[in-house]
Amino acid sequence: MKFDLHTHHVRCGHANGTIRDYIEAGIARGLQVIGISDHTPYFGYEEDQPFPNITMRKSELSAYVEEVLALKQEYEGRIDVLLGIESDYFPEYAKLYHETLSRYPFDYIIGSVHHTFGISIFNKSRWKELNSAQHLEVKSEYYRLIQESARSNMFQILGHIDAMKGNYPAFSDIEAPDVIDATLRTIAEQGIAIEVNTSGKTKKSGGWYPADAILERALYFGVDITFGSDAHKPERVGDEWEEVQGRLQEIGFSSWVYYKAKQKQRVPLHI
Repeated sequence: MKFDLHTHHVRCGHANGTIRDYIEAGIARGLQVIGISDHTPYFGYEEDQPFPNITMRKSELSAYVEEVLALKQEYEGRIDVLLGIESDYFPEYAKLYHETLSRYPFDYIIGSVHHTFGISIFNKSRWKELNSAQHLEVKSEYYRLIQESARSNMFQILGHIDAMKGNYPAFSDIEAPDVIDATLRTIAEQGIAIEVNTSGKTKKSGGWYPADAILERALYFGVDITFGSDAHKPERVGDEWEEVQGRLQEIGFSSWVYYKAKQKQRVPLHI
């Protein structure tokens, strides 16, 4: 079973292509399942679209859902199109996000932490002038938020759980093994999945999210794994799927999962 649960499209303002383009790309790559998971609007702002190049408008959410559901029906029998969404996790707005997203029939919701201390995790300037203690503080806060998101009962999947290394590769060198283990233990206890996200290759860090060392600890704690290309252009759909499949087997995983109607579907991880 070949699947990709993390794809975006033009509505978010920083991706290319229509939803149909991503579905067609999935078919061309031999996928049986493709999940459409564009960024949620910023529900915590009064404006319809406070950041046009980051998320869709609040007024577009219903149209997004309707389009995916129509394409799901149109492509039935050719590829299983799943309705997903990638939601930011802001503790102060968690109830609002949960209530808003609960109105729609999502197959799954990816929860991603994109900000700590009010600054984007991809903003490399945030690290300037910080001492070693402050580096650890930032990393600890990032994983504290991921743990909190895991316990929120909002998500089936947690997105790119070491993506803070994306534009600052030295993030991985900040020693915080207890924080990582505590995070993975929490995720396992909540019974949700993390993704192997191959979009790290588009950032300065290169490689995948998360690193192999985190995947090895995830196996130890019994965390479920899924796959997401995090494609922002159709040609990246399913990118490096076979390589991820092989690496997970080498690490020791025997299966991975996807979600349909928020129910976990377990797939053997054999080549």
